[in-house]
Amino acid sequence: MAAIQVEGLTRTFDEFVAVDGISFTVEDGEIFGLLGPNGAGKTTTINMLTTLLSPTGGRATIGGADIATERDQVRQQIGVVFQEPALDTNLTARENLDFHAMMYGIPRQAREDRIAAVLRLVELDDRADDLVSEYSGGMKRRLEIARGLIQRPKVLFLDEPTLGLDAQTRRRIWEYVEALNRDEGVTVVLTTHYMEEADYLCNRVAIIDHGKISVLDTPEALKASLGGDLITLRVEGDDAGFIDRLHEVPWVRQVGGAGQTISLVVEEGDRRVPALVAMAAAEGLEIVSVNLRQPSLEDVFLHVTGRTIREA
Repeated sequence: MAAIQVEGLTRTFDEFVAVDGISFTVEDGEIFGLLGPNGAGKTTTINMLTTLLSPTGGRATIGGADIATERDQVRQQIGVVFQEPALDTNLTARENLDFHAMMYGIPRQAREDRIAAVLRLVELDDRADDLVSEYSGGMKRRLEIARGLIQRPKVLFLDEPTLGLDAQTRRRIWEYVEALNRDEGVTVVLTTHYMEEADYLCNRVAIIDHGKISVLDTPEALKASLGGDLITLRVEGDDAGFIDRLHEVPWVRQVGGAGQTISLVVEEGDRRVPALVAMAAAEGLEIVSVNLRQPSLEDVFLHVTGRTIREA
């Protein structure tokens, strides 16, 4: 059985369609990324899957339980780490976790055992009795993840789990997520604005835009779908004739750019640079710089949505 099954899920607000009939499956034990610009529908989707918002059409199940008609069964199977902090900073880490565990009806001895276990996992056991107000941003985020795990969920939803954290702390969070998935078999649904995070962690990624899923595949397949390597040329001179010639070259898949910068998607890019230089010279252009790289998820996002994740 799939961990999550979504079929034609829809949510409208008056005349606005926030989520427009999306369908996808998250397999048991998968790390699944949901990416999209602000307002694309990903947060609305997460809110429906976590039973915080009712769908206006379609259906979805978590572990076989329907998100609309079997909410209690769904909530028993999920943990959620929200984008906005939801810790009581006037309590200690242990007290925050104990309160959350009591809300799930976990017996006292089991609570103590689970609190000790999740604190060890996120490396906060030596700070368990310190006030959360004394924690750094990274420590608070780790505690949020620990709280999301206290009821031992089958599916963990992480909404922008590393937003605003420094690179080193982000990497540590990635390691915790990997360990949860690998060692505990927890299925993870992740939203993030960091493309390298999705590329590193996710088995598959869906890009949602205007309420619809535009593409869904592995990061490797999505990057390969662009059809080649990326070459950026900075030139001096009138580049109109050069650009016209590029459109006629069979190994040039895409041509773009503005001003004196030309962006290309090229098959076997490392072999094509000399030919590009020669073509530019024939058109009376001087190439000032050449940048060659393999596609990233950011490039896929730009191709699909027409903007970068940061612009979005």
